[in-house]
Amino acid sequence: MLLRVGQAGCALRWDAMRQCWRWPDPSGSQLYAWPAPPAMPSGLRMLESARVMACCASGRLLLGLGKRLGMVDLPQPGQPSRPLQAQVLITVDAAEPRTSISDGCADRHGNFVFGTANTAQDQRPIGSFYQYSQRHGLRRLALPAVVKAASIALSPDGRRLYCADAAAGAILQCDYDAERAKVSNTTTFTDLLEPGAGAAIADSQGNIWSVQGGVLVQYDSAGQVQQQIALAREAAASVAFGGEGLAQLLVLGEQGGLYGLPPDLARGLAPGVADGLFIDSGSASTAPSHA
Repeated sequence: MLLRVGQAGCALRWDAMRQCWRWPDPSGSQLYAWPAPPAMPSGLRMLESARVMACCASGRLLLGLGKRLGMVDLPQPGQPSRPLQAQVLITVDAAEPRTSISDGCADRHGNFVFGTANTAQDQRPIGSFYQYSQRHGLRRLALPAVVKAASIALSPDGRRLYCADAAAGAILQCDYDAERAKVSNTTTFTDLLEPGAGAAIADSQGNIWSVQGGVLVQYDSAGQVQQQIALAREAAASVAFGGEGLAQLLVLGEQGGLYGLPPDLARGLAPGVADGLFIDSGSASTAPSHA
């Protein structure tokens, strides 16, 4: 275990710009970083709780805040720390009070792909999958309705999308057209070994790392199990590659512990794939130029 902070683990992401892992704690309304960037605290208080996160091309963070997507600016090194206030971008499924954003990641083209969950006791499959961009707005993906969207990940080339219903027993795969927000050829990638699909990522060889039932499972690109890894002290919640050459795999526990793999497990693993960056209005690729 590298450290333990907060009350709950959630989405783990590598912030390549600031060379640290980041994750929100939805129970304590905190945003954590490890290792802490120079002259920056390891924890930042947020005015709202977040469960989903992506890094932006501008250096800001995109957060899933209940039913809303919002953007936060991180303080500059040495600035006084103050609670992070999100700039709300959009409310998702505003007419349905039972749904909330449950999982998501940026694709390889700067869009944010995410899904929603039914938070009510009825547990009906009313969750959906979406793509959001500041160029096209919100577009629903033609994927099956779910109780809780989970395991959203992209293949290394960004042309294949993986997703699951945490209440079902399989991870799905489909062809993904990021420009048109279209999916096709949806099939089962693999059946879950443990109940409850969680976070998922792909490495540079197309292997899929899936958290399910608190256990980390590695699949090859054909959906065959390669290995299973369980944390000794708590259930796994999320996983991310980072560090130099994206060669380090860290696992975030449900109770806020951050873990590295033992050398015998980490040796020989394929490196990760850089997270996509959400293209926001403050990024160089979308900001107006000035003569």
